[in-house]
Amino acid sequence: MSVNAPSRIHYGVNQHGEDDLLFQIDGGHFRLYEPEKDPQPIYTSLESKKVEEINEETPEAASDTQTGFAYESDLRDFLSRNLFLIEPGLHLYEEEGITGIEFPVGGRSIDILAVDQQKNYVVIELKVSRAYDRVIGQLLWYMAWIEKNQAEPAQKVRGVIIAREITDDLFLAASKIPDVKLFDYDLSVTLKPVN
Repeated sequence: MSVNAPSRIHYGVNQHGEDDLLFQIDGGHFRLYEPEKDPQPIYTSLESKKVEEINEETPEAASDTQTGFAYESDLRDFLSRNLFLIEPGLHLYEEEGITGIEFPVGGRSIDILAVDQQKNYVVIELKVSRAYDRVIGQLLWYMAWIEKNQAEPAQKVRGVIIAREITDDLFLAASKIPDVKLFDYDLSVTLKPVN
């Protein structure tokens, strides 16, 4: 029901507008569809490709299915079980039954909240495809919220952005923030013959 999600072509959406309810802002955020301001809904594979190429407002909504995760939740779940890939000794935040997966902060949620070996917080923001410079603002807001509302005075808060592709503008913006690290990810599969 998200008009700009390329995956909708696989679900047989109604082309009379009855299924055109939401507009995907990024991998996990949506708002109501506004026909007078938003691009036309995707109904076919060809339209899906066009929207991926020209939709500047939500470039991260498109997914690279050949070498990336299809959904941000899949990337989040994989990394939350394998935080050592980011940094040795990093583990998922857990306290009183609350985990660091989709950790709630001021009406929003952090993709992954982790704790490092020195007991400092690490806020991890995920983008299933490209990450642009505007992600910095989102990450810094999460980091500030954790510092103000969660961390003890001696605890530090660092940030990590992980995406399929780190754009040049994000790389430039992050270069001025020493407590933020950038990672891009790639998937690979190894097949072994079974005799």
